[in-house]
Formats: sequence, structure tokens, C-alpha cells
Amino acid sequence: MVTARKALGDFGERVAAHRLEAAGMQIVGRNVRVPGGEIDIVAREDGDFVFVEVRTRRAVPGAAAESVVEAKLERMWSCAMAYCEREGVDPETVRIDVVTIDLDGAGGLAAVEHFRGVEIPGE
Repeated sequence: MVTARKALGDFGERVAAHRLEAAGMQIVGRNVRVPGGEIDIVAREDGDFVFVEVRTRRAVPGAAAESVVEAKLERMWSCAMAYCEREGVDPETVRIDVVTIDLDGAGGLAAVEHFRGVEIPGE
């Protein structure tokens, strides 16, 4: 059974993938499982591997961006490094991006933002 939360997340990931492709990025994988977690989207851009966290929120302006906390970014970095080790990717070619999607009360797109090269605390 698909929950409302899962459906919302899946919708957000489809929107994010479309936006990334429209920006010229190549989607390599979605919902990629690695030791320690899951990466929403793995993409390539100009020789770099881009690990993308997607956050989708409904009816609370700005809530999607505010939901990305330091601990999540640290887990993303760990997952990215696990992917690099498994796939033989040079960690020097890696960056973390975040795509946030805010929906209005009716479920329509209110805002989509792409934060490139998000700084990881302690890295």
C-alpha cells in the first residue's frame, strides 16, 4: 500500500528529476540503496557525480528547505562516499545538491529550488 507521504515523496522526486534533466544533468539512478541509507537521485553533470536530496512539503511555504538539517547532510555525504567506494568513483568528482519542492494547499507547485554544491558541516 502506498501511503500519502510516499506518494508525495515520489511526486517530488519526479519533479526534481525533470528539473535536473531540463538543466542538462543526466540521471544515473533514483532511490539508490547504499550502506547507511538511500540516495534520492544520482546524476552526472560535466564529469561530476551529483548526489541529490529531494525534499517535498505541502502548504507550508519554505518548509521543504528548512527540513534539510545538518545530520541529514552528513548522512548524505556518507552515502555518497559509500556509492563512490562501491562504484569506483573518484570522491573528488562528487557534490551534494538539494532540490526543494513546496506545494500549495491544493497540491500545486508553489516553488522548486535547486541548491547546488551544498556545504557539508565538518567536511
